[in-house]
Amino acid sequence: MIGVFDSGLGGLSVLAALVEALPRADFAYYADTAHVPYGNKSEAQIQCRVLAIGDHLAAQGCELLVVACNTATAAAVQALRAAHPEFPVVGVEPGIKPAAQDSRSGRIAVLATEATASSQRLQRLIQDHAGQVEVFVEPCPGWATHVEMLQLDDPALARDVRARVEPLLDRGVDRIVLGCTHYSFLAPLLRDVVGARAQLIDVAAAVARQTQRLAGGLAHGSGRLQLHASAHPERLRAALPRLHLGHLVPRIA
Repeated sequence: MIGVFDSGLGGLSVLAALVEALPRADFAYYADTAHVPYGNKSEAQIQCRVLAIGDHLAAQGCELLVVACNTATAAAVQALRAAHPEFPVVGVEPGIKPAAQDSRSGRIAVLATEATASSQRLQRLIQDHAGQVEVFVEPCPGWATHVEMLQLDDPALARDVRARVEPLLDRGVDRIVLGCTHYSFLAPLLRDVVGARAQLIDVAAAVARQTQRLAGGLAHGSGRLQLHASAHPERLRAALPRLHLGHLVPRIA
């Protein structure tokens, strides 16, 4: 079984890509809804939660873990790998490299939680992969919470998206990296603002490909899905149709 986890609903965008790439694999998804969001928490707090969730999923029989959360990857993926050297751990990092390689204007932006925006891991990604490109990092407080609350049509959210993204476009940004898995569910709002002026960069498919390479025999299961949450687990299943992921419901064991 492959374990996938996030602070809440955001990682479901990665889970959907994983299921598409590995349709016969068995998955366990864990949403840390008792502690969402991670974006405003300290690195120590995030590491504590990530290690606890990793232990839980390992105890459930998972033999490969996908950290479907940019903030958790930035703060704790190395600690998780050290704690569980017996199986592969795949992290999710903002798509700085493809954005920088594809940019024609030489200017890209990263939309991220506060914790990811200030992380050393993000700064290293920028240094390693965007040396010849100007990078604008835009913290987006509250966006993940709107997704958690399924408030995707909130006019206040739409106004905030426009207020944060339009200045980036005016600076000549032509690639916008979604630096939080929750933001995949805001793509319609973002496209309304971006139009043809820039492309959105989402790494869910790349994460799925990496997981596929590492899955081995785990790719051949029964196609089942387990849902776990640290609070209000019933909301996880109910959220799937609201997030246009109703096709996952029949897989739930």
